[in-house]
Amino acid sequence: MTHTRRAPRTTVAVCAVLLAGAAGCAGLQDPDHRAAPGKGSSGIAPPAAGAASAPRGFTLVASGDVIPHGSVINQAAEAGRGRGYDFRPMLAAVGPVVSSADIAVCHMETVYGANGEYTGFPLFKSPPEIAEGLASVGYDSCSTASNHTLDDGTAGVWRTLDALDHAGVQHVGSARTPEEADQPAWLTAGGAKVAQLAYTYGINGYRVPADPPWTVNLIDERQIIDDARAARSAGADVVVVSLHWGTEWQTAPDQRQLDLGRSLTASTTAGRPDIDLILGTHAHVPQAYEKVNGTWIVYGMGDQIAGSMINHLGEQDPRGNESSIARFTFAPPATSNGRWEVTKAEYIPQWMDTVAGRVVNLPDAIRREGPRDDYVTARATISDTVLSRGAAADGLTMGR
Repeated sequence: MTHTRRAPRTTVAVCAVLLAGAAGCAGLQDPDHRAAPGKGSSGIAPPAAGAASAPRGFTLVASGDVIPHGSVINQAAEAGRGRGYDFRPMLAAVGPVVSSADIAVCHMETVYGANGEYTGFPLFKSPPEIAEGLASVGYDSCSTASNHTLDDGTAGVWRTLDALDHAGVQHVGSARTPEEADQPAWLTAGGAKVAQLAYTYGINGYRVPADPPWTVNLIDERQIIDDARAARSAGADVVVVSLHWGTEWQTAPDQRQLDLGRSLTASTTAGRPDIDLILGTHAHVPQAYEKVNGTWIVYGMGDQIAGSMINHLGEQDPRGNESSIARFTFAPPATSNGRWEVTKAEYIPQWMDTVAGRVVNLPDAIRREGPRDDYVTARATISDTVLSRGAAADGLTMGR
């Protein structure tokens, strides 16, 4: 990728034409107003010298928006017991799913504050310890392009990426330098080199700074395809695109999502798709999975971490704490110029228990704790939405 191709990202107008989503996170914080490294930033280690080099395939998991509202910040402070903010207990229940995958990606919706100046909605400045919490359960990379990327200007972007670096979590979607902006997050697993790209529909009315113009990636169809092709030319076997898009509180993908998803999955070079997987965030509610032009699209995974959510009608909406983890198993190509194929597609329903301050793996919790009404209801609601566009016919199943 070359920095000169990033020029279209310097104005919000481009994105507004393509994907004008809702302007801000509608989640309202709770009445209250806050970690050890995981498996590393490269998925799994490359084979040792002399080891067999034949690719073996890999699993990739992805999860939705991490949005520390004020109540979430307070819960992490309590868990820290006076020694800072500890998000590890909040994420512990999804640790087995995340750490068992060869590659795990998350979406960091907010930027980080400093010196104890941490705030929730509407201008987020989160404790940097959230990066350690994400690393502790095994996340390898986070998309960082969202409508809140410039909530604290470029300083917030720098603090966020510095903290993720310190925790050993890769990132893509926002950047400190033009060189960083021109690179995907590179991950390796199962003999494959995986490139993750990330973009957002907008930044809540802020303008991308004229200097530096590379701070955040805005959605532009041509740019995304160019970047995917550049990643492929740089050696990517699998290209994953994270998109912050859609309409808040709408479980059905909107027309812009459908149109852009079709266009991106239809793009090919020498008969090979340019993009191998699309992962969506932003809507605050679970959205459907769908196989389009032979490529899986997750329109929206929902919020993995958030406080009690208030929708556009001013009502507390339990869907704002429902989400799914996507898990895809990739197999090596059958021919030298073939694509890595998804041989197994799964979703795992999750629920953020805002009272206990923890993310719940619903299938596992129901198995261990019994069929609690709230667990069963949330699992059914998530499943109905995830499967609403016929993904079961293409082999999508519920995992745990």
